[in-house]
Amino acid sequence: MKKIYRAGLSAALAAGLLAGCGAGEQSEGAAGSSGAASGQEKVTLTVWNNWSGQDAKAVAMRKILDDFKASHPNVDLQVEALPTDGLKTRLRTAAAADEMPDMFVMWPDAMTKEFVSANLLQPIDEFLNSKPEWKSNFIPNALDGFTVEGKTYSVPMNLAPSSFVFYNQAIFDKYGVKVPKTWNELMAAVDTFNKNNIIPIALGNKANWVAQSTIFSTVGDRVTGTDWFLKAAAQDGAKFTDPEFVQALKTLQDLGKAKAFQDGFNSIDENQMQQLFNQGKAAMFIDGGWAVANMVKTAPPEILATTHLTILPAIEGGKGEAQKTAGVVGTGMGVSKKVIGAKKDAAMELLYALSGPEGQKATLESSTLVSYKIELDKSKAHPLFAELYELMKNTKISPVYDSKLSSAAVDAVNNGLQELLSGGSAEAIAKKIQDAQAGALGK
Repeated sequence: MKKIYRAGLSAALAAGLLAGCGAGEQSEGAAGSSGAASGQEKVTLTVWNNWSGQDAKAVAMRKILDDFKASHPNVDLQVEALPTDGLKTRLRTAAAADEMPDMFVMWPDAMTKEFVSANLLQPIDEFLNSKPEWKSNFIPNALDGFTVEGKTYSVPMNLAPSSFVFYNQAIFDKYGVKVPKTWNELMAAVDTFNKNNIIPIALGNKANWVAQSTIFSTVGDRVTGTDWFLKAAAQDGAKFTDPEFVQALKTLQDLGKAKAFQDGFNSIDENQMQQLFNQGKAAMFIDGGWAVANMVKTAPPEILATTHLTILPAIEGGKGEAQKTAGVVGTGMGVSKKVIGAKKDAAMELLYALSGPEGQKATLESSTLVSYKIELDKSKAHPLFAELYELMKNTKISPVYDSKLSSAAVDAVNNGLQELLSGGSAEAIAKKIQDAQAGALGK
């Protein structure tokens, strides 16, 4: 997933991190009201996020921030929006120096745990428990990734399955290719598209998390099964040098050797990857559910009309479930340990504005899945998002590698996959990943 993690206060950050209407705890204001902040001292909140693009989700979140500013004149919001990769770098630097912004987009599981262990976050339990109707409407287990030793540090603002195959039905029909249900059918489709000078799968792996999060986390689960991966991540009964993991690496490498991806895939980014698809040059691309919001906003109408979604096909002999795709419950908004008093009240109000019922509704209406119990009004939804919504009703979530592994191991996986797709040894890459995770856990 698009994340960063911390394994220790600064050493691991330096080594491997590249890889919403409450009134706070003193008042219960209504949504959109100035709540606790009204009539109080002027406060300043620094807010870092990754809503810098023109996709529907980013536009919706920026509107919530603008509305909050308008209804809270005594709260000076100093908002900084960065592309996800830039946010990763900026947070890494700030964390190492113990100079975190007041509020910031963060990811569940490993990142949350590492920031808590570095004493950078404060729990939100008192505020969350003061609004039981809010807390009780998250989907089952949605808060688990933001909970450490019984304390909750954020709530998900979306749902982030990270691995879907976006395909152009018109190109498939033109060349008589069926949507693959098995890995062999996928390999056959790759061959057919190559023979007709069509890029089988557009890939933009310049930010090297892409291949890991959107492709390999699902491929790995298909081959090894989820239980094996969780044992290996814990270094308890499984190692990344085990034969099944080496086989998972080789499965991805075979896809690369078959020229499933265009030349130079490590030199272009996610947006350029989508552009190849939007230009009709690629039959498929693989990306997270978040890509739907961008497609709906930017894809040419003739491409959007023939674009559909599926998940990666089953892999023969694999131990994983076929109807799973990698993902996490979604990003949350972290609150710095240093935020106190009236400033904390304002921060909790903003947290509720972004992730409370109205925020969740705005997110869903921006063609973005949520980890919250709210029904989609299909009459208002774009057909592609309605398709994604229906697909997820019957699809389970398996772990994204970078949500469970240490910073050092995430770095080893991300760099290793670039090496793997350039012809590197699967066994040697597996050893680097194993050594990184074992070292990080002291095993």
